[in-house]
Amino acid sequence: MYVDKRLAGIAAVQTLSRLNRAHPGKDTTYVVDFVNDPEEILGAFRTYYDTAELSNVTDPHLVYDLRMKLDAAGYYDDFEVNRVVEVELNPKSRQSDLAAALEPVVYRLLNHYRAAQQKLKAAKGKDDPKAIEEAQNELNALILFKHDMTAFQRMYAFLSQIFDYGNTAIEKRFIFYKRLLPLLEFGREREGIDLSKVILTHHTLKNQGKRALPLNDGDYPKLKPLSESGSGSVQEKEKAYLYEIIARVNDLFEGDITENDRLIYVNNVIKGKLLESDILVQQAANNSKEQFANSPDLSEELMNAIMDALAAHSTMSKQALDSERVRNGLKETLLGPGRLYEMLRERRI
Repeated sequence: MYVDKRLAGIAAVQTLSRLNRAHPGKDTTYVVDFVNDPEEILGAFRTYYDTAELSNVTDPHLVYDLRMKLDAAGYYDDFEVNRVVEVELNPKSRQSDLAAALEPVVYRLLNHYRAAQQKLKAAKGKDDPKAIEEAQNELNALILFKHDMTAFQRMYAFLSQIFDYGNTAIEKRFIFYKRLLPLLEFGREREGIDLSKVILTHHTLKNQGKRALPLNDGDYPKLKPLSESGSGSVQEKEKAYLYEIIARVNDLFEGDITENDRLIYVNNVIKGKLLESDILVQQAANNSKEQFANSPDLSEELMNAIMDALAAHSTMSKQALDSERVRNGLKETLLGPGRLYEMLRERRI
């Protein structure tokens, strides 16, 4: 098994334990791990090796707290919840009935999100920090609302197996959120990695010796119970920026280049070199984004960054050097989801 991402806790145990599956002729297994620390993997397995204990008990009332938070957000009311549940439980209901019950809530939430996006865009155009913060907070509130519904679903599905809530309002919201969540495509985030798109271009093997990881030695950690949900922060906006960068540069470069190579080239190499430019830092601090985009110094510094990266990324650099279309696409990507202008402004003294 080849491991190229961080694994921790139960995810490490579940992933690596797949090697235990029996198959005729299978007598030896190997794990080639490029990322994880052996001690962390050992700690994950030790938790479940002989026994598993909770460090504390899970509070079943967390479901009520999260329900109150979701209700208080004001994006739906009891009538809309009951309407969806009635359609769901009626064997004679049609698909059109369910759509009609969900449509007002979905329309309201998506419109809120779209309006907040437009408000944020307008605020950035005016370079108004206060308006930018207010608009971003509105977007964050909607994203967190969606995350809280997901947390409610998982928490209730688990706790209801061992605790009788005896509350139809809780069960109704479980049904309501289950139908509502798939329709709230705020960011279209992708989960997981499509390994069919990963191409191994080069590798280096080093013999670092053998290490014993005995599961019987040392204390085993205890599992933590469910804690308060609905207290998270927004990280998906960063994911959205990365996916938008990938989507844009996929159309710029041709040939046998992985998505990861494209992302690193634009978001790490090129942007990293541009962020080191004192000229661009000064211009970003003293000009609007539109003025900054039209600066001849930006085009010159972009060309310098491409040339500096040529040795390490010759394929993409050559295409960028030979094509004004690619350079313009790079500039738009860096100024858009790459947030070059904003990050340069953050570096001003």
